[in-house]
Amino acid sequence: MTEFDQTIPPVRASNPVRRTEALREVNRGRSRIAFIGEWAKVFTTSVLLFLVVKTFFVEAFKIPSGSMEGTLLVGDFLLVNKLVYGAELPFSGRRLPALRTPTRGDVIVFEFPEDRTKNFVKRLVGVAGDTLAMHDGVLYRNGQQVAERYVKHEDASSDVATDAFRWQRHHLLASASPAGSNPPSRNNWGPLVVPERNYFVLGDNRDNSLDSRYWGFVPDSLMKGRPMVIYYSYSPDSSGGLAWLTRIRWNRIGERVQ
Repeated sequence: MTEFDQTIPPVRASNPVRRTEALREVNRGRSRIAFIGEWAKVFTTSVLLFLVVKTFFVEAFKIPSGSMEGTLLVGDFLLVNKLVYGAELPFSGRRLPALRTPTRGDVIVFEFPEDRTKNFVKRLVGVAGDTLAMHDGVLYRNGQQVAERYVKHEDASSDVATDAFRWQRHHLLASASPAGSNPPSRNNWGPLVVPERNYFVLGDNRDNSLDSRYWGFVPDSLMKGRPMVIYYSYSPDSSGGLAWLTRIRWNRIGERVQ
């Protein structure tokens, strides 16, 4: 038995080192492809999720001017609820059902009627059917003075009638003064009626705001949403190049917009 075993030629085993290296090379190639594939899936999913959230739910906006000072400051960054008034379906001209209709006193974000590439933030003071007027800077709605605790006046004395207000004459009540006898101005205008499916908006910084007094009504189709909260804020009126980092308004972060 021993001699017979000795006559069998020895079997050469494959080199274990080479086999291990080959397996490593194959796995390395597969790992790279799998890694890239997984990251591509994560990136694509993240982009799609971001677009869905931005389109239908929440979008970030920055306050670029002082027209809402007293409530919002230049350098405030807002999260805007787009679902509340019915988000617009892209490329369709249609909107999702609104959770509620815009209400007098709401701070709203909308597309500027004269340049839809710009977004404005103002306070809604009149809805369809409301009769609005202003006398010496005091707002009247449906014959009653409106208590506006949020309004800020900086230059109430400067009130000049210019051509910018001429559009108002086409919306005056029949009982109003004849056109030309009492030309509208920033602080004195009306009474006029807000048309159907339109809104009238004013800035809280009443003497320094480009609002409905100057260019007219906001169609409901241009509504973007309602600001919810200030998620970041800094003071940009600084000579330093890192104001966004060194001039943070910590007391405003997380403040609700009212």
